[in-house]
Amino acid sequence: MAFCKNCGRQIDDNAVICPACGVAQSNASAPVDNGGFGWGLLGCCIPLVGLILFLVWKDTKPNTAKAAGIGALISVGLSVVFYLIGIVGGVAGSL
Repeated sequence: MAFCKNCGRQIDDNAVICPACGVAQSNASAPVDNGGFGWGLLGCCIPLVGLILFLVWKDTKPNTAKAAGIGALISVGLSVVFYLIGIVGGVAGSL
């Protein structure tokens, strides 16, 4: 059995509202949103996954979504830089 967060009376574990005082009980816990390094690394290794995670979590887990999105952006940016270096190196090598 659980207890009311307002009046302290014993209520059912699944009660949404305390029958004694009428105060709403919040049984749902907030999602963990720590913006971990692992999500950024995943977004960097697989940019499409990072973009999808950013779009899915941007409202519910903004810190984690930001980490995954930044990882994806870093990966795409590095790919463009290495592509340009390859083109310049190939042109310079053919001269």
